[in-house]
Amino acid sequence: MVYLNGDFIAKNKASISIMDRGFLFGDGVYEVIPVYNGKIFRLQAHLDRLQKSLDSIQITNPYKTKKYLDILTQLISFSSVKDQSIYLQITRGADTQRKHIFDALIPTIYIESNPLISKTKQELSKGFSAISAQDIRWSRCDIKSISLLANILYAQDAKKHNVEEVILHRNNQITEGATSNVFMLKDNTLFTHPTGPNILSGITRDLVISSAKACKLNVQEMPFSLDDIRQADGLWVSSSTREIMPITLLDDQPINQGVIHPAWSCVFDHYQQLKND
Repeated sequence: MVYLNGDFIAKNKASISIMDRGFLFGDGVYEVIPVYNGKIFRLQAHLDRLQKSLDSIQITNPYKTKKYLDILTQLISFSSVKDQSIYLQITRGADTQRKHIFDALIPTIYIESNPLISKTKQELSKGFSAISAQDIRWSRCDIKSISLLANILYAQDAKKHNVEEVILHRNNQITEGATSNVFMLKDNTLFTHPTGPNILSGITRDLVISSAKACKLNVQEMPFSLDDIRQADGLWVSSSTREIMPITLLDDQPINQGVIHPAWSCVFDHYQQLKND
């Protein structure tokens, strides 16, 4: 079952107008919200970010928090799976003709939920590989837009090279991953790109920062380069589906001789505690 414009409906029966601006232009925003043990994780934080994205592209939010909670609670109840991943998308809606400018329209809201299978600590502790690439995306990456063509191409490149992620850089500074935030550990300090238009500030990113501080790491939200990563003690990527994933090989070059720094274990464990609060 999925939710579409006020109704719960079988996924194979759900449909939208061919004039929907999300279909024609990618004119919309989205959120991915994890569910752990049947509990929606940090819903308000995700809804706050959704609101910022909607405001940025001038779409009126169709629902209040309570309405979202009611919808999502009912949606996840259709499955017996305790850990789920909710995908929530809002587009500007359907117009009468294809045109770049827009008037006030009724937004299209679509929500689905799928099983969320998180990697275990043992699986993550094996380390993962990534490649780097020039960040060619637009300059408002802080908007969680459904226009994801560049990210799709990066993801396909990762698949082609049989790696987990593509780590992006702009003007010799690391911005983020194609589908993640990036952290570099050096001398007991955890570095990550500051919030702003060049990155999407993830909910998980904020929790990694909190967990790092709880593990007595210094945290610096400041730019760093590919050359800095080569000399790093650790490299991590984070997202709601990956949680905190150590990268031990970048562009076929080992990070910290391929050894995961012990600080990762502490931060990972603290993050798990936050999940269960």
